[in-house]
Amino acid sequence: MSVPFIGEIRMFGFNRVPSGWLACNGAVVSIADYDVLFMLLGTTYGGDGQSTFGVPDLRGRVPLHMGQGPGLSNRLPGMMSGSETVTLTLPQMPAHTHALSVSTAAATLETPAATALPGAVSGETFYVTDTNGATPLAMEALAVTSSGGNQAHENCMPTLTVQYCIAWAGVFPSQS
Repeated sequence: MSVPFIGEIRMFGFNRVPSGWLACNGAVVSIADYDVLFMLLGTTYGGDGQSTFGVPDLRGRVPLHMGQGPGLSNRLPGMMSGSETVTLTLPQMPAHTHALSVSTAAATLETPAATALPGAVSGETFYVTDTNGATPLAMEALAVTSSGGNQAHENCMPTLTVQYCIAWAGVFPSQS
């Protein structure tokens, strides 16, 4: 494995932290123990900046490049966004109606046909083939019931869990 830059983040497929690395788990660590890493991160990911600083927390998060792409939000280092679950609200639902066309003509069929509409009840027939005079009818509020349980649903893309670690030992990344 090549010598990492201090502050470099890598993925590891095993469940232990290699020597010279810290897990990207949001831990607040001592500046005295990791002073060079603190010089690069500051308090971007937490800590008081006097004796402690935080490492990035990538648990349950997808890394995202900083900056602003065309038509996208500006992302600053350390910003977190998104949610693991979401509950939709009425304003987020597409507008729709429950219109029903009916005829005022007397019903002549017992079963619906391709173009049959509900008609005025006569005997035991309920449908009429004559669609002339059919008009949209507003549904009563009680005729259409609510659905859904007002519960949050999962909002995660498919993932594969690996361990992210940040190097605290290695080569200091010079600016060029």
